Amino acid sequence: MITFPKAKINLGLRVTGKRVDGYHDIETVFYPVGLSDALEFVILTGSETEDVLITSGINIGVRQEDNLVIKAVKKLRETYPLPFLKIHLHKAIPSGAGLGGGSSDAAYLIRGINKCLNLSVSETKLKSIALELGSDCPFFINPVPSVATGRGEILKQAGAFLEGYHIVLVNPGISISTRDAYLNTPVSEPGTKLLEMVSHPVVEWKKLVINDFESYAFKLYPQISELKKALYRIGAVYSSMSGSGSTVYGIFPGKPEIPAVIRKYKIFEGVL
Repeated sequence: MITFPKAKINLGLRVTGKRVDGYHDIETVFYPVGLSDALEFVILTGSETEDVLITSGINIGVRQEDNLVIKAVKKLRETYPLPFLKIHLHKAIPSGAGLGGGSSDAAYLIRGINKCLNLSVSETKLKSIALELGSDCPFFINPVPSVATGRGEILKQAGAFLEGYHIVLVNPGISISTRDAYLNTPVSEPGTKLLEMVSHPVVEWKKLVINDFESYAFKLYPQISELKKALYRIGAVYSSMSGSGSTVYGIFPGKPEIPAVIRKYKIFEGVL
């Protein structure tokens, strides 16, 4: 079976509280984009005693046993009898980039196994299993535009309000630790709910919709801030860092001309 795990961007991200379990409460809008990995799995029919993972594309520098794809299979096998699998993961989504690539891979594999092996696991249960792998994993079980609260697992569909806009993702090749980002980002003051903010026209978002992680990331890596400014200079109606970084995206009314100062980085363009 072959699937294509999608990336996501965050439209705004507020850290709203520190939890007793060590996690943080957040408020964000997860929005799927066209950039995707490719994930294929087949059932091993020999005498194999473990899953096999083959990777290609971007080297994310993770040992096989630490890859979320392998962790996802093992987590699902704790409850459901699964054969051993041979998995091929081709990475196109950068790692540590705020795009949810690893979480998407894990969630799409869980979905795929459920469908291929006729496990009949409900979407609610799949999301519960996914949450044990990562806070944004549940979103990718059904990746439609969603307001996310709690750790990111409480999801409310938000509508495809960016449909038809053109997006440019720019990844500067910097990996930012999510843990460090949370440790260095203070809790937001209570304010207007994010869903209300994004209900305004996109051209007004620049003054309304913010990502709390930008202050830390921009101080640590000023080039990320410069990329955001560069996207505004070429006509973005809204630009932001996604998640805890380091990818920056720009939303445009049409396909922009991208200058060399941006093209020297890894970019992805597409229609939302």
